[in-house]
Amino acid sequence: MELKDYYTILGVKPTDDLKTIKTAYRRLARKYHPDVSKEANAEARFKDLAEAWEVLKDDQRRAEYDQLWQHRNDPRMDPHRGRQQTQQETHYSQQEFDDIFSSIFGQHARQSRQSHATRGHDVEIEVAVFLEETLEDQTRTISYKLPVYNAFGLVEQEIPKTLNVKIPAGVGDGQRIRLKGQGTPGEQGGPNGDLWLVIHIAPHPLFDIVGHNLEIVVPLAPWEAALGAKVTIPTLKESILLTIPPGSQAGQRLRIKGKGLVSKKTTGDLFAVIKIVMPPKPDEQSAGLWQQLAQAQSAFDPRKEWGKA
Repeated sequence: MELKDYYTILGVKPTDDLKTIKTAYRRLARKYHPDVSKEANAEARFKDLAEAWEVLKDDQRRAEYDQLWQHRNDPRMDPHRGRQQTQQETHYSQQEFDDIFSSIFGQHARQSRQSHATRGHDVEIEVAVFLEETLEDQTRTISYKLPVYNAFGLVEQEIPKTLNVKIPAGVGDGQRIRLKGQGTPGEQGGPNGDLWLVIHIAPHPLFDIVGHNLEIVVPLAPWEAALGAKVTIPTLKESILLTIPPGSQAGQRLRIKGKGLVSKKTTGDLFAVIKIVMPPKPDEQSAGLWQQLAQAQSAFDPRKEWGKA
């Protein structure tokens, strides 16, 4: 059984907090996304990243993984029987081995030792989706491997499998899509397990997701905010012309209806968040103009609310 070092895969330390791990995952997921990456091993790296994030983002699963990693070199983890033991090795009874493997590998180990009909195991795979792809149904060809377990619930081989699947419009980050019967075969006549597609929305360089809505930061020059302007901004489908009203303030949110994420029941909105960007240090002529503006607006006090606090 291959036990991967999830911390090394994400380039973080076991002592790092969830925020640090999430930042590392988002950065690497964007870098190795199979649809954009030029790396030869991008798809495999992306799958490893998604697998690592799926475990480490959950406190309980992370704790279980940390415990398993800590004992990865314990000789008691050797599932092979019948070999001659050295003097340094401790003999364990069948029951003790059963207890060890049941406690660590849980359901896999217990089910594999049952003689009656048992359901096959479910399989989870990560599917990366761009924001733009959530607007319409997508057909994907996915490849995954069905694990084959030995008597101790350990994976001894993997069988490749390929399916054409439909990713419906409106999928969200973390959503799970069930494909019935596409998991591992059942035992003793039991039903097959299921395949679960775990959707991960790839981080977007411009848009942030807020529920069904999107946010985009729109940089404005001070005079554009003061006098108003028409600014071309991108949406998930096309670019549109946005009217900036005169006197707009930094942090102000302008709503563009119906340009957010699509779901079965509704379509979200896009919010343009204004950010005022100052030009570089003014030269003599620009400084004179700013001085004239300051004199013309001498009655304006941007900190007058401080006295009311």
